[in-house]
Amino acid sequence: MIQIYHNTRCSTSRQGLEFVKDSGKDFEVIEYMKNPLKKEELKKIIQKLKISPVDLIRKKESIWKEHYEGKDLSDDKLIDLMVEFPNLMERPIVVNGNKAIIGRPPMLIKDIL
Repeated sequence: MIQIYHNTRCSTSRQGLEFVKDSGKDFEVIEYMKNPLKKEELKKIIQKLKISPVDLIRKKESIWKEHYEGKDLSDDKLIDLMVEFPNLMERPIVVNGNKAIIGRPPMLIKDIL
């Protein structure tokens, strides 16, 4: 089943959710701000995205800019930060089987559906 990791406060994430709904396929919405991901879950998503953890970080977030920007952080530490501060994650993330994509821009989601 398709999963969308969704932040209801983000307009891009809401647009991505509409793409998934419009596909007519079964899907599950995971509101990761309300139910933060566990470290192992996030690691699996990053593997499916085929990116480094730093590539999933929203660099414009104030928590990043004020406390972590410019620091040499390990992948493990970056994952810990996203677990602790889920708003640091790019969104939406859509997972379909063993593949995943960051829906920025939302129309990229069509490639995974």
